[in-house]
Amino acid sequence: MPEPAANLARNVKHLRDLRGLTQAQASALAEIPRATWAHVETGEANPTLAVLVRVAGALGVTVEELIGPPRATGRLVRGEDLPMVQKSGVTIRKVVPEALPHLQLERMTLPPGARFAGTPHLPGTREYLACERGVVVLHVSGERFELCAGDVVVFRGDQRHAYQNAGDQEAVAYSLVSVTAG
Repeated sequence: MPEPAANLARNVKHLRDLRGLTQAQASALAEIPRATWAHVETGEANPTLAVLVRVAGALGVTVEELIGPPRATGRLVRGEDLPMVQKSGVTIRKVVPEALPHLQLERMTLPPGARFAGTPHLPGTREYLACERGVVVLHVSGERFELCAGDVVVFRGDQRHAYQNAGDQEAVAYSLVSVTAG
């Protein structure tokens, strides 16, 4: 069986099973005969584009996802493989391995007494700072926010701001920057 047909058969059966549908239920959603659905799942069919579009719609995916190679269920990325930089003794590490549209998510490890200035972001940017461990002080345009473990502060990211570990132990905080929030 050619690769696209094998991919189609495997993907359609997998997606139908994930959704907990019988062939009869799935074919009814797609408005095609159950026998046609069965032939698609076994790789015996050479479906028309119209049938592929109906099957994709019933499963809530694109036609490309139906005929493409099966997707991996997950991908492990080791912490040491995530991008990391040092600023004024503070370790800043990306939390996710790829860029997310309009979002930046970073983990900051601040040794005792560390302080560094953040970079003001684009106008309309919103930033969230969450303290996981220790005491982190956020300075934003003359205001001071002291965060303990579990605390979160939300502020306009387009302002001058700085982060500081005000405790005598290492502090860990997460920064989420939403570039399009207003």
